[in-house]
Amino acid sequence: MEIVSRPRGINLIKLEKLGQNRTMRGLVSKLVSRSLSVSGKWQQQQLRRLNIHEYQGAELMGKYGVNVPKGVAVGSLEQVKKAVQEVFPNESELVVKSQILAGGRGLGTFKSGLKGGVHIVKRDQAEDIAGKMLGQVLVTKQTGPQGKVVSKVYLCEKLSLVNEMYFSIILDRKSAGPLIIACKKGGTSIEDLAEKFPDMIIKVPIDVFAGITDEDAAKVVDGLAPKAADRKDSIEQVKKLYELFRKSDCTMLEINPLAETSTNQLVAADAKLNFDDNAAFRQKEVFAMRDPTQEDPREVAAAKVDLNYIGLDGEIGCMVNGAGLAMATMDIIKLHGGTPANFLDVGGNASEHQVVEAFKILTSDDKVKAILVNIFGGIMKCDVIASGIVNAAKEVSLKVPVVVRLEGTNVEQGKRILKESGMKLITADDLDDAAEKAVKALAH
Repeated sequence: MEIVSRPRGINLIKLEKLGQNRTMRGLVSKLVSRSLSVSGKWQQQQLRRLNIHEYQGAELMGKYGVNVPKGVAVGSLEQVKKAVQEVFPNESELVVKSQILAGGRGLGTFKSGLKGGVHIVKRDQAEDIAGKMLGQVLVTKQTGPQGKVVSKVYLCEKLSLVNEMYFSIILDRKSAGPLIIACKKGGTSIEDLAEKFPDMIIKVPIDVFAGITDEDAAKVVDGLAPKAADRKDSIEQVKKLYELFRKSDCTMLEINPLAETSTNQLVAADAKLNFDDNAAFRQKEVFAMRDPTQEDPREVAAAKVDLNYIGLDGEIGCMVNGAGLAMATMDIIKLHGGTPANFLDVGGNASEHQVVEAFKILTSDDKVKAILVNIFGGIMKCDVIASGIVNAAKEVSLKVPVVVRLEGTNVEQGKRILKESGMKLITADDLDDAAEKAVKALAH
């Protein structure tokens, strides 16, 4: 059996519907999914969680003693030629994998016309196919129509796989700890497997304080049901994967397929790892792997100043404090016939500097034709927001109408600051009024 490509990442929302307990990832995904649907068309999704390339995940797993295919990442034709000669001198065939932070690569299409981002080729053809991938834009069902640029390809040995299984570790809300999900079938969508063969899916919660036990690992191996791999070695591989998950502050570790080779070894043939952004301070080596070129530059800029931002495809830029209020604002905009250009939560304790940076991010989007500021001051003070708006106007040439709705702590001071600034702002009494005025402003 050959390595097959599949979407990189678990759709936990669908698994929830199939009986999976709600996980933190599921909650976040559900929140974001709702926000991304308000404009009635495809929207880009980017969660504030470190995602690394396949080759980086393989390197990290190798450090923990997890079996991975021999491979090397290359970014130029010169590097491809050198790797083929030095790393794979005796291989007759190689797997060439485009490296982007999105799933569905195997079924993707390059804008140049090349079909597929994963190819199994003869050794002497590796340089040619890699050349057709490097620097090109790959479009998959997870990238959206704009696709992502392939800056590196991953050259791997072609494994002879005799059995493919599924393995993942996630964070489970109900058990308040890691949950291992395993299936004796793999290499295809786990959601489809869960729907067609729910009895094949096993779930083993791990006590976060006690750690994984031999009994836990044995349950997982029994669920995987390897055909030939040594049971003791398989148990050790499961324990090493958990060690990686725990020590690296992963939020998800998914291996699909976890495969048995013709030499009776368990190998992580393809893996996806996510890491908790809150652990960046102690996972410096891991977070040094971040590839900002694969992320929305606006979201990169927002993360630098600790703002929660997700770029969408609408025309009304939103600046709101609090995720719930941001969601409501986007819904009301849609209700009045507009489309939100972003999800931007400045939080409950934003500084004047963060407000200024938020305006810079909003105005950097050419699609934004109006901006709606909706602040309910609790911890966040309206006068701080107002000062930020005024200072932003001084630094950024505001060429679009700005609708402002302020309510709560220091609201009168905030309104006075805006009034005395001399700025041409559109004020609103409540959220409904603000959204209606923002939509109307698009026509002017």
